[in-house]
Amino acid sequence: MPNTLNPLELIARRWQPSAAFVRRAALATVVMAVIIVVTGGAVRLSQSGLGCSTWPKCTPDSLTPTAAMGINGLIEFGNRMLTDVLCAVVGLFIIAARARHPRRRSLTRLGWAQFWLVMSNAVIGGITVLTGLNPYIVSSHFLAATALLTVAVLSWKRASEGDEEPRDLVTRPARQLAWLLVAATGALTVIGTVVTGAGPHAGDAKKVHRIPLDWQEITQLHVDFVYLVVGLSIALWFTLRAVKAPAAPRRTLLELFACIALQGVIGYVQYFMGLPEIVIGLHMLGSTLVWICVLRVCLSLRDRGPLPEEDADKPAPSGEHEAPAPQPADALSR
Repeated sequence: MPNTLNPLELIARRWQPSAAFVRRAALATVVMAVIIVVTGGAVRLSQSGLGCSTWPKCTPDSLTPTAAMGINGLIEFGNRMLTDVLCAVVGLFIIAARARHPRRRSLTRLGWAQFWLVMSNAVIGGITVLTGLNPYIVSSHFLAATALLTVAVLSWKRASEGDEEPRDLVTRPARQLAWLLVAATGALTVIGTVVTGAGPHAGDAKKVHRIPLDWQEITQLHVDFVYLVVGLSIALWFTLRAVKAPAAPRRTLLELFACIALQGVIGYVQYFMGLPEIVIGLHMLGSTLVWICVLRVCLSLRDRGPLPEEDADKPAPSGEHEAPAPQPADALSR
């Protein structure tokens, strides 16, 4: 009896995307991960968090919003529909990574990791609605979106490099400092969700339970961590200069400085203007850009060699799609 091929294998036998196409597909997942964070913030800032009163339907009797629900229902339902677009983009990346020859299982695994993160965050979003915008669930919803963005950035990086064992480009203390910067920025993000959970923008016009903390004091802690991230970034800059690091990591660090400066300006504007919704939305966009830059700085400090462009762009010989690919080490664990 002939072997039954799964759909991805059938596609791989008929289509061999270029390395550039796979990179663009990976970049598209990053862009969509950022968009889903920003639009999720727009739902909360427009008080549309309960625009759809239940989940997975919009109302108990309707899958889509009704005219009586007004603009809030449309905003909440629109954000839910963007999840479908996100799934399509992640699906394209999975298909392109699987069809690429030679097959790189590391990329397909990262693609499937994104898919399951999207699915889990959709469930968290449903729980958020069913619990009446519980601030702790709202925070976990944002953190799950940040986890998706993290895997998307890693996928983008891995789509641009080979599968050799990671080779360090700088000394161990410099790498440790970079990881400390990642940890501090991660803590900054978590504290930011606490500020959101305790702050005045609950996501709905009705009275919604908030985290029982003084949001202004938590905001001050958030600012303190901003200064810590800035200090670590400056320290890493001088360290990379001292160890004569390649130009690419130093250039990526300059991009981080630009994002931090812009985010700092937005942060102070929103604080002194009394937290206007549009500025908070820009602040959420800035937080995603800072996180992307921090990850790129850390990932730029090691090298896996170039993509085998000439061999990779040749059509796969018959019967070679199932040949095992080398198993790369986990990129974020090194």
